[in-house]
Amino acid sequence: MKTYERFLKYVAVPTMSDGSSETVPSTAKQLVLAHILKDELWALGLSDARVDDHGYVYASLPANTDKEINTIGLIAHMDTSSEASDTDIKTAIVEYKGGDILLNEEKGIYMTLADYPYLAEYQGQHLIVTDGTTLLGADDKAGIAEIMSAVERIIASGMPHGKICIGFTPDEEIGRGANHFDVKGFAADYAYTVDGGALGELEYENFNAAGAHITFHGRSIHPGSAKNKMKNAASIACEFNAMLPADEVPEKTEGYEGFHHLSGMTGGTEYAKLDYIIRDHDKVKFEEKKQQFIDATNAINAKWGEGTAELNMSDSYYNMKEMIEPHMYIVDRAKKAMEDVGITPKIVPIRGGTDGARLSYKGLPCPNLCTGGENFHSRFEFVSVESMEKITDMLVKLIENSVTDGKM
Repeated sequence: MKTYERFLKYVAVPTMSDGSSETVPSTAKQLVLAHILKDELWALGLSDARVDDHGYVYASLPANTDKEINTIGLIAHMDTSSEASDTDIKTAIVEYKGGDILLNEEKGIYMTLADYPYLAEYQGQHLIVTDGTTLLGADDKAGIAEIMSAVERIIASGMPHGKICIGFTPDEEIGRGANHFDVKGFAADYAYTVDGGALGELEYENFNAAGAHITFHGRSIHPGSAKNKMKNAASIACEFNAMLPADEVPEKTEGYEGFHHLSGMTGGTEYAKLDYIIRDHDKVKFEEKKQQFIDATNAINAKWGEGTAELNMSDSYYNMKEMIEPHMYIVDRAKKAMEDVGITPKIVPIRGGTDGARLSYKGLPCPNLCTGGENFHSRFEFVSVESMEKITDMLVKLIENSVTDGKM
């Protein structure tokens, strides 16, 4: 089966995770794909394929050589973002010849070159798109398809290889993908998450991340007699947000620049709540950004009375660079595999996080590899068929080269 055919099969299964859920996995529908993948791994001959009690899929392909070789792990996540619908995904394969792409004639939805100028780089390729009303799910079902196809090719070729460990995780999109990952049982020397973007991206740096939730307590009274009596929680929440640096937001930052992002808000006169994520690659700047929230909370309480604002802030994950740098041969091996199949490596920082960041801090060094997708978490998400096949080639080459590279 071709990689893109597998991908189309997987995206037909809704797997959105739910950050408000307390179950593991957070949504039962993720288990549907988990069991499909387990059965497919069994069919390929990985007889230890299983779904554990938390919805994680594990399997391994035993070594077929006596040479001492590192055990390599390949990991991707099954869930999709809640930023756009995951239901009734209508896909199309477009031979891209340039210009804008009509996604939905009935609704007049286009993916435009003006909005996404990097579309021009895909001229002559076949792009898998949606009808502009749902996400696609390339994040990260493209990674799953590429891993599965690579394993199939490795088995069919009979090529010598060391032990290969496979892991598919739930709930990555809500920051819980590594919570119950069995690093010890997985038993890989190192691993790669296949969860990146455009062809060639190779990442071993990610944001330090925190979440902040601020609740505001007001006092309601009829507006007609409110002078010097009303305390409007919603207005105070707006005042809080205005205290944060206006230029340190996602829409005004790039590269290594960090940000705070207002991701949710509710409120009225008596009660309001603001939800933020805080991100920075640099640990010192990360701590400074968190201090801004503490300072703003203190300023609100000094002005409006103690207890008006309550801050609940906690760290989510850290930059995996610190854990990867002692094992840079892992990155070098990925670069070489890319080059061997004609991919130009592009080492870039992740403006986000992956399961690999937390797994690296759990003792499993885990850089991130590209999937070939673009515009993740969006109705305009797409993935290149040609890129997916190239990435599958690269994963096979990575395993092939490990025999020559030997044990590190």
